[in-house]
Amino acid sequence: MPGVPGIFTDEQAQGWKKVVDAVHAKGGYMYAQLWHSGRANIPHLTGTPTLSASSVPWDDPNETFPYPAPHTSEPVKIAEHPPVELTKDHIKRTIADYCAAAKRAMDAGFDGVELHGGNGYLPEQFLSSNSNKRTDEYGGDHERRCTFALELMEALAETVGQSNLSIRLTPFGLYNQARGQQRVETWGHLCRELKRRLPQLSYVSFVEPRYEQIHSPEEKDAFLASWGLLDVDLSMFRDIFGSTPFFSAGGWDGENSWGVVEDGKYDGLVYGRYFTSNPDLVDRLRNGWPLAGYDRSRFYGPFEDPTISYTDYPLYEE
Repeated sequence: MPGVPGIFTDEQAQGWKKVVDAVHAKGGYMYAQLWHSGRANIPHLTGTPTLSASSVPWDDPNETFPYPAPHTSEPVKIAEHPPVELTKDHIKRTIADYCAAAKRAMDAGFDGVELHGGNGYLPEQFLSSNSNKRTDEYGGDHERRCTFALELMEALAETVGQSNLSIRLTPFGLYNQARGQQRVETWGHLCRELKRRLPQLSYVSFVEPRYEQIHSPEEKDAFLASWGLLDVDLSMFRDIFGSTPFFSAGGWDGENSWGVVEDGKYDGLVYGRYFTSNPDLVDRLRNGWPLAGYDRSRFYGPFEDPTISYTDYPLYEE
């Protein structure tokens, strides 16, 4: 959508190189997360039909896309623009597009790439039984629903190397109408195959089962309970991946982060929202300084003045 950074043109890659060089100059590392929204979009923003595993419309006829299309203030109902089912040829072209973006990222100096395989975006649309109604090798049962994600990861590994590749997964997420069944069976099979086929992945990144983008903890628990998974955690996936570095995201803050990595539960914790409002997040955590609150209304633009609640948060010492 307008204002979202991409890396599908050489000009964009040149812009990213400036960012990556600045991160490296500070001693940091930077991975490019590759994102395809699939059915979680509207053609008014992409200029093309939306695409997905199957032509399954949004199940809420009144839900509108969060942002109006350019040059209008009218909200657009997502269900009125159902996605087009990807043909096998288009699947191959889409995988090639991912790989081209991954190569541009590495050429621009990124240290690696992370496939966004969660949050109800395209790879998860293939994984989820409610959005994947195919009967070919890309759908039908929980193993075949994993085919697209596995083929995509293998192609990306051939492009950038296993040790420069990672994946983000949300096996218990609900965002963007991810309502698929067989969560343990589907994501368990996916992870076992990823570990078998790509044993040298740089890392894997998961979101905590009880953390949810927009639903309250009570709403999320109700979903987990309906699946018989109220007590679920990420330990089964941690066990599957063994020595592969394992990261956890979702709800970590200045109070609950301690002892988790030290005790070996995870190899790293991932912060998103607090990173927007704390340019010195690592120093604040290290020194026990309080974290500055974030402004959710300024997470996504475009805005007339994009610096507000983006580059104007002060350091703690300021």
